[in-house]
Amino acid sequence: MGNVNVLSERYATKEINYIFSQEGTVLAERELWIALMKAQKELGLEISSEDIEKFESSKKNIDLERIKEIERKTRHDVKARIQDFINVSGAEEHLHKGMTSRDLTDNTEQMQIKRASEIIFGKHISALRHFAEKAEEYKNIIITARTHHQAAQPTLLGKRFSMWGEELMTHLESFENFIINYPLRGIKGPVGTQSDMLELLGSREKVEKLEQIISKHLGFKKILSSTGQVYPRSLDSALSSHLINLSSAYENFAKTMRLMAGYELVTEGFKEGQVGSSAMPHKMNTRSSERINGLGELLKMYQDGASRNSGNQWEEGDVSDSVVRRIVIPDMFYTADGQLETVLTVLNEMGVYEGMVKRELEEYLPLLATTQILMKAVENGIGREEAHRIIKRYAVEEVLRKRKSGEEMKVLERVSQDSVFSNAGITYDLLKQTVSNLNNLLGNAREQIEDVSNKANYWIRKYSKEASYEPGEIL
Repeated sequence: MGNVNVLSERYATKEINYIFSQEGTVLAERELWIALMKAQKELGLEISSEDIEKFESSKKNIDLERIKEIERKTRHDVKARIQDFINVSGAEEHLHKGMTSRDLTDNTEQMQIKRASEIIFGKHISALRHFAEKAEEYKNIIITARTHHQAAQPTLLGKRFSMWGEELMTHLESFENFIINYPLRGIKGPVGTQSDMLELLGSREKVEKLEQIISKHLGFKKILSSTGQVYPRSLDSALSSHLINLSSAYENFAKTMRLMAGYELVTEGFKEGQVGSSAMPHKMNTRSSERINGLGELLKMYQDGASRNSGNQWEEGDVSDSVVRRIVIPDMFYTADGQLETVLTVLNEMGVYEGMVKRELEEYLPLLATTQILMKAVENGIGREEAHRIIKRYAVEEVLRKRKSGEEMKVLERVSQDSVFSNAGITYDLLKQTVSNLNNLLGNAREQIEDVSNKANYWIRKYSKEASYEPGEIL
């Protein structure tokens, strides 16, 4: 007995799992065959309604072991599935007329990709709604912003969520367009010329009508005109790029959650009975945020696999890419699905330790205000570079003193006592007043949150059903 796929078994939801399951794939292929037979009958091929009904009524009679047994003899997976479906239906051999294996497998796989992409897209909309809600909830919590992981200036915790929400929106539209315009290979035959189907149906018009019927059945608006045996594998590479670009917002979110949790500013949620470490009972690890980052790395790994297949087919096509695609395509959807479920869970369960946020802010406030002090110096006639040099000197000295002694920094006092500043009329009280109102140090942070929220509302209204999605329980 084979080992389970950990992504499928542990992280992906039932909905995504079924699309790519062996049973789900066989059922999708059978539905495609039935749709094809109905279209061929409509276009003049002699196929009895009774036989189509036999196939229809037996399409869910799927025995994977029975199919494998046939494949052991035929050494051909599609031939085994054809033979099994004919056997269980008791119908005449109307399956697969005018088709090659790739007419079946490529179109089915593209249908799976499109359906799974639509589900994943919907969860991204839900994540955007959660980011927007968190931005609103935390729009009045002032925190220490960091660049290069060093205390920089004050910002709002809500702005961080608007930052991640905007990054997500940057890639939503292109993924939406990818799904809408994703082209179906269609029924093209062994080398893409449609010669077999043309022979069966008798005219190009009927062959084109057949493809239109099939594309509608599978949910596609566009059909490729001139493929070979396979659809361009660059489409798989493009898909992986979209999934990675969308993942970037979540990876940034999760990394920042891990860093903030390390400073005891936030929690990603820690339920009753949860254990952080088998050795250290006190630990409340950010295991879900770490998972988000780990799954993001997997998506990048699968992109490498998908890109290697891109442009790597000989002449009209071959099956050298089959092994890679059988792993990469379902697994990148399991990965994206698991990441989204985890992101949504963290967004629902996280919390903020406002006392710790305030304490950190007070500790770093003299440093966070140095750019404001610099602007005040310029306003009072001090050259920018000279003011920068003076502020830097005292700030660095005070930081180092604090790190060695643990004593409170006195940046404002020392800057105001410098002769260049005092001669310019910049007193300690003036500097204290400059930093006393934290809202004056936030720039356009609140307006930026509002702007992103307005943009997010466009997507949330457009896809209101998808926006309401909530995750299931995660392990």
